[in-house]
Amino acid sequence: MVDNKYKRVLLKISGEALLGEQQFGIDPKPVEMIADEIRSIYERGVEIAVVVGGGNIFRGMKNSAKLGMDQASGDYVGMLATVMNAVCLQCALKKIEVECRVMTAISMNQIAEPYVRHRAIRHLEKGRVVIFAGGTGNPFFTTDTASALRASEINAEVMLMAKNGVDGIYDDDPKVNPNAHKIEKISYADIIKRDLKIMDTSACALCKQNNIPIIVFDFKAQGSLVKISDGKTVGTYVS
Repeated sequence: MVDNKYKRVLLKISGEALLGEQQFGIDPKPVEMIADEIRSIYERGVEIAVVVGGGNIFRGMKNSAKLGMDQASGDYVGMLATVMNAVCLQCALKKIEVECRVMTAISMNQIAEPYVRHRAIRHLEKGRVVIFAGGTGNPFFTTDTASALRASEINAEVMLMAKNGVDGIYDDDPKVNPNAHKIEKISYADIIKRDLKIMDTSACALCKQNNIPIIVFDFKAQGSLVKISDGKTVGTYVS
C-alpha cells in the first residue's frame, strides 16, 4: 500500500486541455494522456472524482452571443459539451482498465447516471473514478463552481485545478507578461481581493467555506498527480 497524502481528490480539467493541437473538438492524444495520469494515482488507491469543462466544443457566453442566444440557453449547450467530453474520457479510462462512471446534473439516462450524492460517494468507495458532467445543472454557473460544489458534496480532501500550460497562480498573466511572478502559496481571501483570474470567486468562496484546499498546477507536466499524492510541492497551494 502506498501512503498517499490525500485519500479522496476532485480533479478539475478544462475543456481546452482536450484540444491538443486542434482549434476545435477532441484530440485523442491529450485524452489518453489525461487518462494515464488519472490511472497513475488510481492504482495507488486514491479515490478520484473528475469535473471536465466544455470549452473545446462550446463556450457559453462567447458562443451564445455570436448565435444570438440568451446566456441561459448558451450555458445549457455548454453543459451538453461537458457530457460529450466526459463520455470520451470515460472510454479512454475503460480502455486502460480503470473502472469509471459518468454522472450528469442533467438527466440523460441513456448516456450516464443521474447525479445522486450518496451514489457518487459509494462509487468512489468501491474504487471507481467518477466523472461529473453537466456542470451544476443550472445556467449562470461555471464548471469551476461545479467543481467546488462537487468537492464539497463528496467531502474531497483537496481540489486539483489542472491548467493548460500554466504551472500555478501568477500575479499577472504569464502568457502576456514574461515578468509575472509565480505565487507558491496564497489564501482564498487574497485571490478574491486581488481579483486574480485563476478561478471564479464563487468557487473560491465555496472552497473557503468548506475548508477545501486548492492546488493549481500544469497538467502538461506529466507526473504531477503522483507528486501531489506524495506530498511534494507542485504549482500553487491555496488555503
